[in-house]
Amino acid sequence: MRKLEGAKCRFLLCLGISVMVLSVFYLRTRMPTEALRVPKPTCRSFSTECKAFLPNTEEGKEWHHHDCKVENYILNSHVECSNLTRDLNFITRPLSLEEKDYPLAFIVTVHKELELFVRLLRAIYMPQNVYCIHVDVKAPSEYQAAVRKLVSCFENTFLSSRSETVTYAGFSRLQADLNCMKDLVRSEIGWRKVVNLCGQDFPVKTNLELVQYMQSKEWRDRNMTPGIKQPVHMRYRTQLQHKEITGSHVTLKGKGLQKGPPPHNLQVYFGTAYYALTRAFVNFVLESPIAFDLLEWSKDTFSPDEHYWVTLNHIKEAPGSHIDGGWAGDIRAIKWRDQEGRIHNGCKGHYVRDICIYGVEDLPWIINRNSMFANKFESSTFPKAVDCLELWHRSKVLRQATVPIEPSWLLATQSNFTSSGYYNVSARA
Repeated sequence: MRKLEGAKCRFLLCLGISVMVLSVFYLRTRMPTEALRVPKPTCRSFSTECKAFLPNTEEGKEWHHHDCKVENYILNSHVECSNLTRDLNFITRPLSLEEKDYPLAFIVTVHKELELFVRLLRAIYMPQNVYCIHVDVKAPSEYQAAVRKLVSCFENTFLSSRSETVTYAGFSRLQADLNCMKDLVRSEIGWRKVVNLCGQDFPVKTNLELVQYMQSKEWRDRNMTPGIKQPVHMRYRTQLQHKEITGSHVTLKGKGLQKGPPPHNLQVYFGTAYYALTRAFVNFVLESPIAFDLLEWSKDTFSPDEHYWVTLNHIKEAPGSHIDGGWAGDIRAIKWRDQEGRIHNGCKGHYVRDICIYGVEDLPWIINRNSMFANKFESSTFPKAVDCLELWHRSKVLRQATVPIEPSWLLATQSNFTSSGYYNVSARA
């Protein structure tokens, strides 16, 4: 009888524990419109300045990250991909039929700021798109391993098959994009346009807004390569021979050796290194003798990525060319130092190479400008700017979704601290 009573007690104890475990699991997986009590998070709270950019911010509550110490999480080799993608809040389903039917390709070149890269990829990631990641050869081995691990968790994301030691203003920067293009044309995903990014960019438009913008009447069958005929003060870049000091800088070759004229009597243009290109144009770049000859001619020029794309986009033979495009195509929001007082109201962070590294106070200008992306950010020096823009962007993404929102897609929760040492959490953004 005692054995029977003991077995009964053990059974009831196991049953009670099972009920408790299942109850906790149930509460944690419910849609986040209901409040639940969770231990005080170790993540830093978002800046109170973020409230100015967010809807539905409740009085007396703070926003708190879900993903603390992104770098440490990625570097933990024991984390399974299913946990990694869930815990880092990646979106796992197309959010609308419109986006599903118009997949995009992205080229992302990175070499530092692992946390910022993860947050950038998370912001632009959609399962119907395709992503080529180029990691600079000179990036630390730990960084490369972390990126390799993250990329391996997605079927539609891969590392460039060939990596370059990228030099600022050098031909290697252009070559990195071309390496990814060669990989992307072999992709089974039927992407429609390709966009290039660097690791210090962050999106302003959502994926849906990008798709709608690229399918608009102005851009449906055209490439975006903002630029103009090469100004006189920029001609030294292509009239004098330069050489790349690998991984360091670009300098003049000799005492200013002259270059020959561009091939095929091409008019050289000057513009942004960033673009949105049709798939047909990418095929033209990789197959056309004109594109090949211009590429060879550009190898000893200064910052060839700022003339190569825009020059090709101004010839009739190129698919989707935009002969009279000028600076049209709002691809990047950038605060240049020499535009202060005319285009923008000054940099609220600080300038590096005459480009603003954004602070929180720059965000209203970025949001109102509504470019496709903004450049540049640093999570180490101005983390609040990235925090606020990321939360604002994800909130907008989820508001536009036409499918049910999964709890893991939320980046943060609103909470207020209680005397018991717990946060009452109500995640609604």
